[in-house]
Amino acid sequence: MNWKKHIKNLLVFIFTLLAVVLGGLIAFKFIRFFMPFVIGWLIALIANPLVRMLERRMKVARKHTSMLLIIAVLAAIIGGIYFIGMKTLQEASSLIEQAPEIYSSFREDFQEAGENLSMIIEELPDGVQKGIADFQDSLGNMIGTAVGKISQITVDQASNFAKNLPSIIIAIIFTILSSYFFIADRDKILEFGREHTPQLIQEKWKILERCFRSIFGGYFKAQFKIMGVVFVILCIGFLILKVNFAIVVAFLVSFLDMLPFFGTGTALIPWALFKILSGDMQYAVGLIILYLTTQLIRRIIEPKVVGDSIGIDPLWTLICMYTGYRFAGVLGMILAVPVGAIIVNFYHAGMFNSAIRNLQDAVEDFLKWLYRDDGKHISDNNKKE
Repeated sequence: MNWKKHIKNLLVFIFTLLAVVLGGLIAFKFIRFFMPFVIGWLIALIANPLVRMLERRMKVARKHTSMLLIIAVLAAIIGGIYFIGMKTLQEASSLIEQAPEIYSSFREDFQEAGENLSMIIEELPDGVQKGIADFQDSLGNMIGTAVGKISQITVDQASNFAKNLPSIIIAIIFTILSSYFFIADRDKILEFGREHTPQLIQEKWKILERCFRSIFGGYFKAQFKIMGVVFVILCIGFLILKVNFAIVVAFLVSFLDMLPFFGTGTALIPWALFKILSGDMQYAVGLIILYLTTQLIRRIIEPKVVGDSIGIDPLWTLICMYTGYRFAGVLGMILAVPVGAIIVNFYHAGMFNSAIRNLQDAVEDFLKWLYRDDGKHISDNNKKE
């Protein structure tokens, strides 16, 4: 058995793994430190295709002659982000202000649903009845505590926002300036990166870039389009049903629909069942119709919009989501899907071939070394016969 070779491969693997982990930690710290520049770079990525298209049509250069063009595009994008952000904050603030009223309304519906279930509960054993009563009391107390905590968090966040306002303004200024320079000097920045980056890293970066394009330019882009369609349908339906904060609720449910193994039914079906138990049949029928409509529209447009997706195996997706949830909660569960897709694309690109081949060789050599005496015995017995 070639111990020296396998020890060398093991050390290379451990060093690579440590380098990846250390690089990830450094990258995370780096991104947090330079967050305004990261946001500026993302804005530049969004704006650059539009700037290129307008430059070709208007036949102007990118640098000084197109300064007004770049500023106009940036102003439109930043203005859109600002409008969406402010609208979201207004809806969220209004939701939090009316949280006590919503809680009172929910408590009344819950009590009415409990009264409608009383006839069924009376037929159950005494122990089960006591358990249901305790559950109702604990759920009501839990919701009341949650409403109080949300109100306290809102006050604390408002205070922190006021304290950090100067830093936020400075960060916004740096974000806007960096996004302009990322667009205006794009070619110069790319040329500098190509000249000072080793060829091996450039090749790995190209593979990484293809993976990101496959994931974010394909599957997730299609999913966001479907999410937009579902969001519009839910908005219309919730406005007809006179749901409080229809836009916020529609966004949350449509976002839930985008996640694997979830869907609009995760929210709409329990909601409809609750309304049935509380006696509001018209509301419940409206929710069921809305659920069936969103599912029908999704099934119609999904094959056309998604097309060639990243093709992650459902079991692998489930494993990634559970692992992400165990490490970082709900946020980790969401981020685990694109991370898992990147790993799958790396595997298909052959980036793990060397490590897999070395592992197979090591296992084969170890098995040969482990059963070497058995081979001798078999050979000796054959000679004796």
